[in-house]
Amino acid sequence: MFVSDLRRAVETARIAFSGAELPVHQDVRLRECDYGELNGCPVADLAGKRARHIDDPFPGGQSYRQVIQATSEFLHDLAASWSGRRVLVIAHSANKWALDCLLTGAAIEDLVDAPFGWREGWHYTLPDRWC
Repeated sequence: MFVSDLRRAVETARIAFSGAELPVHQDVRLRECDYGELNGCPVADLAGKRARHIDDPFPGGQSYRQVIQATSEFLHDLAASWSGRRVLVIAHSANKWALDCLLTGAAIEDLVDAPFGWREGWHYTLPDRWC
């Protein structure tokens, strides 16, 4: 199991998999987008600002392209070390968008303003090119 090192993701993993003997690997590259000065603001306040920060970082934070790059680096290392194996990743909405961009070809421009529909899991397959 790979999990963002942010407290809420680590806590989610602990609660969801208590008693399971799964190794937990925390990875900084699975952190939510750093919204800088907007960290902690209500999601509704952030929603209208997302598209402006696809390439330009949030003030004091990062851009969604930077999240995509970090997620890409994570996937490269994952493919090199865990090829052919099923893994669980617990992260955040920006990482989900990054996975959709990297693995399904979705455009980040379409994802950041779309409603985020939570569901009980997404399944992705890494293509051979990630090795």
